[in-house]
Parts: sequence; C-alpha cells; structure tokens
Amino acid sequence: MNRIELLIKEKGFNMTSFAEKMNTTRQNLYAILKSPSYPTLEKVAEALDVPMWQLFASPEEVKNDANTITCPHCGGKIHFDEEPRMPEHKNIRGKEYYK
Repeated sequence: MNRIELLIKEKGFNMTSFAEKMNTTRQNLYAILKSPSYPTLEKVAEALDVPMWQLFASPEEVKNDANTITCPHCGGKIHFDEEPRMPEHKNIRGKEYYK
C-alpha cells in the first residue's frame, strides 16, 4: 500500500468513498494514482485536507513535524511540543516578537 492509500485509510475513507469525493470511479482513481500529475496530487491533498508534502512523507516524518511551523525569516523550525523552541535569529528586525 502506498502513502496516498494509507492517508486515504487514515482519513476514514475506503477507495470507493474517496473516489466519490474526487468525482471519479474507483477504477479510475487507481489508474490516476499509479502515475499522478501535479494537478492531481494537488486535488488529492486538498480532498484529504493535508499539505501536499504529506503525500510523500512517512508517518514518522508527519508525526515529527506535527507540532512545528516554519519561521518565515530563516526557514528554521519552531517547535511547540513543550516550551516553544525557536531558531536563532541573527540580524533580523523584529526578532523581539519571537521571545
């Protein structure tokens, strides 16, 4: 079972119900998931209510990233699992707002 099929199951769908959500047949869904185009991947991610990168990430990677956001200044991860841990911000105006 590939990652997209696992996500479909995790979200409570079976292939038939997910195909209906995607306005297609189950047989066609299997066909398009074998070699999906970028627009199809966008539609699948939207239908599953996940960011597109999760279609390719392992469940462990998704879990590890669940309590983080990306800093718009440096691209570092801001963790919220316990006490927020911030990346070091050097020479960035407004960094006092991150404290």
